[in-house]
Amino acid sequence: MPIHVRAEPGEYAEACLLPGDPLRAEYIAETYLDNAVQRNSERGMLGYTGEFEGRPVSVQATGMGCPSAAIVIEELVQLGVKRLLRVGTCGGLQPDHALGDLIVALTAVPADATARHYIGSDQHCPTADWELVHAAVHAAKELGQPLRVGPIVSSDIFYNPDEGQYERWSKRGILAVEMEAAILFTLGALRGVQAGCLLTVSDIVVEGEFTRISDDELRAAVDRMTRVALATVTAAGSAEPH
Repeated sequence: MPIHVRAEPGEYAEACLLPGDPLRAEYIAETYLDNAVQRNSERGMLGYTGEFEGRPVSVQATGMGCPSAAIVIEELVQLGVKRLLRVGTCGGLQPDHALGDLIVALTAVPADATARHYIGSDQHCPTADWELVHAAVHAAKELGQPLRVGPIVSSDIFYNPDEGQYERWSKRGILAVEMEAAILFTLGALRGVQAGCLLTVSDIVVEGEFTRISDDELRAAVDRMTRVALATVTAAGSAEPH
């Protein structure tokens, strides 16, 4: 039994959604999964397994930041999870973003130390599994959900002391900043599992201004993202990782 995700092999489905927030994991399980059973509560990191449209699916909180996410991802892989899809929030970096926009990440600039600890001094481009990206785009189209596809950045820092960094990222075409995708993509490659990331724009950080979404708008946007995510991981279940 792993140390932090206290479950036995087989208690988690091969497909697992990864919100950062434990309460969001609980909400997804209670709202979208049939026959949901809680599988983990260690350190408040709630995890559940149930069914979505007859297909087994799990949801497990990762906490905030790549170090916490790395522990959870490693242990989920030990438990037999093969498709891991982050469902999180992010700060939008492009001026044409709107609060509540959905983003499918292709790559994640590793502006964190955790991914570097895994790959050492080698150059590295953490990249999402293409099948999950393709399935997410298709699912969003089927559900009539607009989305953006492109690069994001994973940062160690929420309260960034470098006031110009967001603008530099924006000018390089980075769509958003968040805190977990780089290690998810890195471990997906290293462990031979599928890894993807869907993000809801909860903040917009452009041109020196910060705008935050309301709680009600965030809840509605997360619901839209979750529906796309569940369709994605269940549709992508029949193929091998790439």
